[in-house]
Amino acid sequence: MNLTRRSVPPFLAATAGLIIAATLSGGALAAPAGPETPVREAYAITTRQLAGSGGKPVAAPWQKPHRDRLMSRELAALFARDELYQEEAGEMGHLGADPFLSGQDGEIKNLKVSVTVPPAGGKAQVTASFRSFKQPVSVRFRMVEEGGAWKIDAIVNRVEGQDYAVRDLLSQPYECGSFMKKPCKR
Repeated sequence: MNLTRRSVPPFLAATAGLIIAATLSGGALAAPAGPETPVREAYAITTRQLAGSGGKPVAAPWQKPHRDRLMSRELAALFARDELYQEEAGEMGHLGADPFLSGQDGEIKNLKVSVTVPPAGGKAQVTASFRSFKQPVSVRFRMVEEGGAWKIDAIVNRVEGQDYAVRDLLSQPYECGSFMKKPCKR
């Protein structure tokens, strides 16, 4: 018996690959992640962190290993710099509250994450609304497409009727630190 290989048209090979991938993943093709996806993931992390499972601690969404996956390069670098300052100075950095809770502590009840400014030109806005200690909380996220994925590029909290951008806080200079070329006296 003489078996010969036949060439398969590229579109048919691609379609077969998608069908096989869909079958292996449970039968449905995954939809591309929208701008709300990293925000939802950050709140899932925050919820686990608040639950304090008693085992090993859960890192906050702005800490390793999450920040590089969830945040733009620029915002992740600002959070990393604040963390480095804290390590080197032994002091609290510019981040005095949990930006995802818009406070130093809190709880997340009735979380709703929605796209409030639809994607256009690689940018979008997502808003997370929830109740914390019976009070309504709303946190806005400016999103950017970076490296083929949506990333959090800015977090805007509202405290006592005033908006403040976490990026602005983290962009302030520090009194010392290896990145400031002035060692901290620790």
